[in-house]
Amino acid sequence: MLTSISPLSIVKHRAGFGQTIRPIAGAIVASPVLGNYDPDPDYFFHWFRDSAVVIDALRLLYAERRIGDEALRHLRDFTRFSLAVNGLDGRTVAAVQDRKARVAPELLQYLREDDDLSGAYADAVVAETRVNPDGTLDALRWARPQHDGPPLRALALLRWVAGGHLDAALQAEVAPLIRFDIGFTLRHWREPSYDIWEEELGHHYYTLRVAGAALAEGAAWLEGLGDSAQAQRCREESQAVRQLLDGYWADERGEGEGDHDAARGYYRSRVLADGQPSPKALDIAVILSAIHSLGTEPAHGPADPRMQATLARLDALFDAAYPINHGRAAGRGAAMGRYAGDVYCSGGAYYFSTLGAAEFCFRAAAMAGHTSGKTGSDARHSAQWIERGDAYLATVRAYTPASGDLSEQFDQHSGAQTSAKQLAWSHAAFISCVSARRIAAAACQAPR
Repeated sequence: MLTSISPLSIVKHRAGFGQTIRPIAGAIVASPVLGNYDPDPDYFFHWFRDSAVVIDALRLLYAERRIGDEALRHLRDFTRFSLAVNGLDGRTVAAVQDRKARVAPELLQYLREDDDLSGAYADAVVAETRVNPDGTLDALRWARPQHDGPPLRALALLRWVAGGHLDAALQAEVAPLIRFDIGFTLRHWREPSYDIWEEELGHHYYTLRVAGAALAEGAAWLEGLGDSAQAQRCREESQAVRQLLDGYWADERGEGEGDHDAARGYYRSRVLADGQPSPKALDIAVILSAIHSLGTEPAHGPADPRMQATLARLDALFDAAYPINHGRAAGRGAAMGRYAGDVYCSGGAYYFSTLGAAEFCFRAAAMAGHTSGKTGSDARHSAQWIERGDAYLATVRAYTPASGDLSEQFDQHSGAQTSAKQLAWSHAAFISCVSARRIAAAACQAPR
């Protein structure tokens, strides 16, 4: 993962687009391994979402003393890079006369039109999904806008602050970025955007969940700074998000079935902008939202029975769909993907999906361990959650090479690594999963 942070020694040539990308300090690329859809995709971009997940995992490494003060330098560079990017203006880029002349004719179809690029300024910049790691706007056509990046980044930075890891000088640098991200979330959370996979425009459970969490956590932070008016607004909007999320439950109880069957359903991942149903309604993104948001309330978190029911539905889906899950060894959980019918790259299992399922189980175990009466049945319940998480981890271990490198996917037939190599998000997911395992073991007094 660390090789993706400030990868200054790597130069990316997009010859067909007349681009040479030299990263600057603070950029976090999704993958440090250069690809050009040959077959590996080109992931040499600073994604707002991915970079927030990585900077949060860096915090865990620092808190657990697995990395030293270089983590603080990375955080400072990341903050400065992010604030600088906020000031980009696509209107100046679109005005360059020979912009299209430098692009190979067969690639012009992938280049953004001037009017699209001209709209990338002010708040719209951080809704761009991604930028180049040299701090310039992405000139390629992509799914925009995307609104999960700012709240995720706010959550990551707020955790750095809450952990007491930052001196006054670094807190002063981080604070304007947190304020910006909270302000963006307040202004835009009600608007449609593209989903976490950058495929469908609409309103998405994941985006709403992290927005609500950022507003709730941001309210407490703002209150501590004496900004009571903004804190109150954040609390009110966070509650509005929560009410919307309740409506994403798809109740599949049959006629005449009672409340004891309430778990027979799942949280839908999206409501499309055109109002049409989506085949991606059952999506691992819902589970990822629970571990990326992490709050103290049980609703919409790992302790929520409805969220647990959603995981069970996803487990059954991928258990049946992926050949590598059939006849698997004892003690292994299902390799998890994104949604039914996924065709991206190998359309296979994802490391961060399977690790996310494991972390969800560990978080559920920890919450049960903290709140239970420590009876025999309570202890068994917590231990069962840890066992389920360990089963998912065993599957990840089985498909991880000796090098420890984690790509984006592993093939649903062979288990071979596919898609982007050394995906930073995959490694970050492993870090947060193992950290959650330690917390669960301590809370439940289970063996490590």
